[in-house]
Amino acid sequence: MKNNKITSLFEIEYPLIQAGMIWTSGWKLASAVSNAGGLGIIGAGSMYPEVLKEHLQKCKKATHKPFGVNVPLLYPDIEEIMKIIVEEEVKIVFTSAGNPKTWTKFLQEKGIKVAHVVSSVKFALKSEEAGVDAIVAEGFEAGGHNGREETTTMTLIPMIKQKTTLPIIAAGGIATGRGMLAAMVLGADAVQIGTRFVMTPEASCHQNFKNTIKEIPDDGTLSTLKEVVPTRLIKNKFFEEVMTHYANNGKREELIELIGRARPKKGMFEGDIEEGELQIGQIGGLIDEIKPAKEVVEEIITDFEKAKQEMANFSF
Repeated sequence: MKNNKITSLFEIEYPLIQAGMIWTSGWKLASAVSNAGGLGIIGAGSMYPEVLKEHLQKCKKATHKPFGVNVPLLYPDIEEIMKIIVEEEVKIVFTSAGNPKTWTKFLQEKGIKVAHVVSSVKFALKSEEAGVDAIVAEGFEAGGHNGREETTTMTLIPMIKQKTTLPIIAAGGIATGRGMLAAMVLGADAVQIGTRFVMTPEASCHQNFKNTIKEIPDDGTLSTLKEVVPTRLIKNKFFEEVMTHYANNGKREELIELIGRARPKKGMFEGDIEEGELQIGQIGGLIDEIKPAKEVVEEIITDFEKAKQEMANFSF
């Protein structure tokens, strides 16, 4: 797509970015999306430094096209992660869950493009002040951790567009070409898609998790755990235990104890769909088929072009 800020910035064919999701976005998914013309992202949030290094090296062998890494800035081994990213000559980094001022300049001095994930106008402006190259504006519909503001994608994009000149990547509730077009009409330059790419054979999450997504209804997820970190989850046994905790006016410390350690790994990677934490976007109720990442990209772009033509012919 010509004259697009994001395709020019990242040197990719389509303004379509695969989200860096924990326990899901390994080198296989990232390279498949990049090879299909989008921007694949390795999710470092569920990787020890040595595991990330392995995924980076395998991804470089699997694709000669641009790909990136998503790095939660609250990661305990953040300095080691950044060192590996520089050593492995990663060209694109998406940062999240922290202050973009901390690492943006460091990365850019190494020739790395930086995008930062935000959930509000306030944090978009802070990201612009920090000098990032692009903003991922993520609405409340998104899976996993999302903003306390509970701002939806449809309202967030135009509000950020009004206040900043940076390229905007819309995220949350987008899984089709029509959704992609809608986000761009609202002011986005590109979209970041997570949930749709979970439902691919290349995604590293467990098959049980994928099968569960096939069956969830439109109201099958809810954002909860706000006392710890807001997280959109599939309603399962663990989710019901969380709801019982709230109904009994449980304390924050008890909630943390209930969550315990490695709940997301238990659910999404190990496949325990009852006791695990199953993070997925609200748009999951639309997806009931597993397809190769290449087909997903092609389907989204075809749907986008078709919807664009329909709108060009629309009249009233």
